[in-house]
Amino acid sequence: MTLKQLEAFYWAATCTNFATAAERLHLSTSSLSKRIGELERSLDVELFDRSGHGATLTPAGQRLLPIAGDLLQRADHVVRTLGKVNGLQGTCRLGVDESGSVTWLPRWVRALRTAHPALSINVEVDVSESLSWRLARGEIDAAIVGGNSAHPELLSTTIAQAEFVWCASPAVARRIGELDAHAWQTQTLVSLPRGSGVTEVIDAWMLRNGARPAKVLSCNRWGGVAGLIANEEGVGILPHTWAMSLSKQGAVQVVVSGQKLESLTYQFQTRHDDSRPIIAALRTSLFEAADFSLSTSVIAFVGNHVPRADSLQI
Repeated sequence: MTLKQLEAFYWAATCTNFATAAERLHLSTSSLSKRIGELERSLDVELFDRSGHGATLTPAGQRLLPIAGDLLQRADHVVRTLGKVNGLQGTCRLGVDESGSVTWLPRWVRALRTAHPALSINVEVDVSESLSWRLARGEIDAAIVGGNSAHPELLSTTIAQAEFVWCASPAVARRIGELDAHAWQTQTLVSLPRGSGVTEVIDAWMLRNGARPAKVLSCNRWGGVAGLIANEEGVGILPHTWAMSLSKQGAVQVVVSGQKLESLTYQFQTRHDDSRPIIAALRTSLFEAADFSLSTSVIAFVGNHVPRADSLQI
């Protein structure tokens, strides 16, 4: 057997399907299947049951999986210990929600690249719910999401909390006065789409106050949300630090709302069965980098930012 065969088997066994595993290894699906077939012939045992719609591990495959993972980790340790490359290497796929992408993400990536110069880092921005599902399917290595996760196969570690406030344009804020259930009868809610952690914060506030917006305007980027609020398209929540900066510029105004919005807890998610060194390295560096109070570039282009038409949902 070879390490490449074990690697193909490991990812095929831990990803949703062979196609996802092949993508992670930059192989065609046929090449991945060939390596697994070679491994099965070398061991004279079937590792996958291919009789159904998808391939599932046989009892022999289940026994091999933890051994293969251990062997791959040991091989990686040899390379890092005796090789000429410092730190971790290979490709790391990270999933980050919109809030993280426009605050501490650049600092985190810089720290990772400094500590692990041979590591190739791919970052994908999506709503929290989608990131959790993609992590469970094996499409990404780790995810930083806001709110709660209902995936039993994922391990979540709390890393930080973010504070939000209700905001509107100065003109809209003057018309509203205090934001309550009655005011929402005529107001449009501007928000990130469903599946984002911030919608949990909004839903909790609406439920406590017995409120329901007249309309909902959804945009998948914080810059678009802030720009729409500043241009009098509706009322929405913004991270506290952003809101204070935009308020000083006169772009938005914090709206009095009686009850305070709940904090949003952000979590670092990995799969329970993933014990690779990269996971520990990501977790350690993330605790030092994650800071939702950082200023962001979103503030610079609020007012002239025009969201793409396909990113808006009314």
